[in-house]
Amino acid sequence: MSEQHDDCCSPKRVEQPDKAALLKRLARLEGQVRGVAGMIESDRYCVDVLTQIAAARSALDAVAQQLLENHLHGCVARAVQQGDSEQAIAEVMQLLKKMR
Repeated sequence: MSEQHDDCCSPKRVEQPDKAALLKRLARLEGQVRGVAGMIESDRYCVDVLTQIAAARSALDAVAQQLLENHLHGCVARAVQQGDSEQAIAEVMQLLKKMR
């Protein structure tokens, strides 16, 4: 996107509108990952471990989706309003390819 971003969308600083909720989700996810490590340490049944890994992956995907939505409604919408839609769309397309 253009160099004319305001502070909320600069490459070094982004204010998340729901930061507390995102951090809470990530803290739960961190606990899930520690739980998976504990399950492996205590030789738990593979299916149980894989089920927990799937749950953790789903939780991480939910955080990513929320961040993407925030980005689209904030930074991308602002870029479009400022006439920088082509670059904003290109950035989102690159991001979506990475998220597959």
